[in-house]
Formats: sequence, structure tokens, C-alpha cells
Amino acid sequence: MESSDFIEVVEPQHKDFVQKTHEVMMAYGCRLKVESKATGLFAQYSNPKTKRSILNLFFRKSGLQVRIYPSGVNSDIIDNLPASMEKELEKATPCKRLMKTAECNPKCVLGYTFSMRGKTHQKCRYVCFQFPVTEESKLVMTKWIKEELK
Repeated sequence: MESSDFIEVVEPQHKDFVQKTHEVMMAYGCRLKVESKATGLFAQYSNPKTKRSILNLFFRKSGLQVRIYPSGVNSDIIDNLPASMEKELEKATPCKRLMKTAECNPKCVLGYTFSMRGKTHQKCRYVCFQFPVTEESKLVMTKWIKEELK
């Protein structure tokens, strides 16, 4: 599948965001993999050198979601998140390996440790920075993606 397949099924209000994100990722040389999942199409952008995921775009019942895998946590971005995105971070699953509270797959990549509003968080890498695509989150995610690709 191709990017056009994914863009075709995106809600009209999000097509511009998805198209611009795609252009930025391709300009950086990212690899794109589009798959069909139970909840709809899933787009994964990975670093051409490390082959690690940088960004996913996918669908849930609530609509289009974006998940970023930053190489490090940028406190300037975290400290300036809108309340709705902070709430999503608060809800994210804790990293079992970091917290050493339960067994986790040994191949599981360690999650993220970061501070937000003076409170330390240890969140699972695979759900930490996952946000619904909204007008508010589009602005933050566009900035965050560009920062990550520098």
C-alpha cells in the first residue's frame, strides 16, 4: 500500500495535516510502511539509518491518532503542551521495565522518563506520546516532528 491509500481514507479536516507530515517525513528520507489493521490503515515512518519508528498515524474508533517516538524528551515541548495533550500523557501506561513492577518482554525497548509540571513520569514507549489528531494537537505535533528530524 502507498501513502495515497492512507491519505484517501483520512477525514477531510485532517488531510492537509497528513499530507504535510508525509512530505516532511519523505524529505528527511524516512521509510513509509502502510498496513491494513483491524481498526483501519496504519502508516509507520521510520528513520532511514536506524530503521526505528519515528512516527505512526493510525485510526481508532475515536478517529485519527498520531504517535511519535522521540529520540529524547524535549522539555520545552512537554512544558508547553495544551491541557488535552497533557491529559493523554497522564493516561499513558507506565513502563513496567522502568518501574520494575512486573515482567515485560526482554526485547521491549525501555520507555520514557520525563518531568511534566514538576511530576516525574515513566511511561511505556509504545503508548506514551500518542494523541488524537485535533486542531490543537496538529500544531504541536508539526513542531515536534520537525524538532525530532533536526
